[in-house]
Amino acid sequence: MGIIHFHLLLVLISVLGTDAAVLTLENRCKDAVWPGILAGSGKPLLNNGGIALKPGERTDINAPPGWSGRLWGRTGCQFDPSGKGKCITGDCGGVLNCEGEGGEPPVSLAEFTLDSPMDFYDVSLVDGYNLPMTIIPSGGTGDKCKEVTCVSDLNQKCPKDLQMVDNGKVVGCKSACVAFNKPEYCCSGEFGTPEKCPPTEFSKIFKESCPMSYSYAYDDLTSTFTCKGANYVIRFC
Repeated sequence: MGIIHFHLLLVLISVLGTDAAVLTLENRCKDAVWPGILAGSGKPLLNNGGIALKPGERTDINAPPGWSGRLWGRTGCQFDPSGKGKCITGDCGGVLNCEGEGGEPPVSLAEFTLDSPMDFYDVSLVDGYNLPMTIIPSGGTGDKCKEVTCVSDLNQKCPKDLQMVDNGKVVGCKSACVAFNKPEYCCSGEFGTPEKCPPTEFSKIFKESCPMSYSYAYDDLTSTFTCKGANYVIRFC
């Protein structure tokens, strides 16, 4: 190998790293799901920000060391050959590839911050719920390196004031913050501390259905998990 090629190889290794995590997106729903991906500030966009998964399909994504971001499942999508269209839930600006756009609430979220110095991850319902979601770590270490599940169908238990309905069917359950936009539900303004923003009657419904998930902004103690050196399956349904 020439000196120049060897130098380029070293540069690639330093940029890409040797400890990248593999994020495997898996669709176990009875219908297609269109996962969306939003990277944290300054982090690279993975898989162009969006893909399509038929029932039973799965795909691997390599996340570089230090990556952070969120993933969610879009439902009821229709896209033309150019990738433009619309989703019933989780839409990100009317495109297949979510180009820096997050999912329109209500959406169930898988959130990651890798190598900081551990991997931090959670399933969040702070923006509401649209699909069952599970994060399954493999090959990692740590006392809180655990499978995180939210497999209860919250759409069936959703209070009427929080329901997102399409063609007579409840397709999503908004968080109280999204539904009412009030400081006491969003933990903002004078309610911007854990002491002044306790769980509400609405967040408790989310917590009872999915005890391991974030049910509102300050639900940290039972909802944040950590691993070292893991790969992760993000499973829909």
